[in-house]
Amino acid sequence: MNIFETIDKTEHEEVVFCHNKDVGLKAIIAIHNTVLGPALGGLRMWPYKTEQEALNDVLRLSRGMTYKAAVSGLNLGGGKSIIIGDPKTDKSEELFRAFGRFMDSLGGRYITAEDVGIDVNDMEYVFQETDNVVGVHQVHGGSGDPSPFTAYGTYQGIKASLEKKYGNQNVGDYSYAVQGVGHVGMELVKLLHKDGAKIFVTDINDEAVQKCVDEYGCEAVGLDDIYDVDANVYSPCALGATVNDETINRFGFDIVCGSANNQLAETRHGDELEQKGMIYAPDYAVNAGGLMNVSIELEGYNRERAMRMTRNIYYSIIKIFEIAERDGIATWKAADRMGEERIQKMGRVKLPFMCQKNVKFSGRSKNGNA
Repeated sequence: MNIFETIDKTEHEEVVFCHNKDVGLKAIIAIHNTVLGPALGGLRMWPYKTEQEALNDVLRLSRGMTYKAAVSGLNLGGGKSIIIGDPKTDKSEELFRAFGRFMDSLGGRYITAEDVGIDVNDMEYVFQETDNVVGVHQVHGGSGDPSPFTAYGTYQGIKASLEKKYGNQNVGDYSYAVQGVGHVGMELVKLLHKDGAKIFVTDINDEAVQKCVDEYGCEAVGLDDIYDVDANVYSPCALGATVNDETINRFGFDIVCGSANNQLAETRHGDELEQKGMIYAPDYAVNAGGLMNVSIELEGYNRERAMRMTRNIYYSIIKIFEIAERDGIATWKAADRMGEERIQKMGRVKLPFMCQKNVKFSGRSKNGNA
């Protein structure tokens, strides 16, 4: 594979390969676009089968972060990082601190947070080597677990989709098929249950499913049966690519709106949903609540402000629907267009975010003093 040809096609600004054989670190940092501000995106740890697979993933994810930040109205660019390894067996303090040193050498062009396979304790080790970390423990001025905000943003996306489809936001009047009840999915179930909604759930974790049944009155269904549930809204909150050739013809839903990344196996599936009369709320606009939450740490964290900002996802989704109708295009394409238009406008007045030595975030310090 020609790496420079690849990043030219994906329009990445910078890709950094990080290697420290003494601690077993093999990592990649991908900075896609910094027109709007420094690139922000999570650190993922995963046992990729090949280095090529790892590179493809970090390039795809970092590009998605650019669009997510842009449609969310944030002054941030898009980036992502991955560590090749098994999060169950390969974690160590020295691994994450070594990664933090590589990050710090970028001088603030990339800011990281937790993602798949990473928790807040891992972020604490990275934070010991660089200030360019969000989502750390609250004692350090961080915001902690972003899951409640991602779920709340998804809830706002659902309300916008209901308004578009039915002309109202009466969450409790409709039924929901929630695929995946991990951190985010469980929080979403709580919100839907509070409104009195009928909820179907599925997950590979039987204990989590049983908790939904016992505490929130959900109905459990099999992993593959979720696609056939008679519900108004399909809410994928786990794996990506669940809207695909095999599932889409089984859908009897009116709306697809969830927190999972990359829900469409291919973009044409977004067109097919529309052709079948289903509304698709683009995933990266819906699940931006976590990003909004951690972005506030850059200025000094305030939970109330984070909740107010996350509520704006409702208006972002409404605007995407308006652009789709205005331009006669599918919603997935309208979301991209909304992000691209903002980047182009701001690009007239901004240059890419350049390295700045000793970048410090106002509002917090490593000793916990705000």
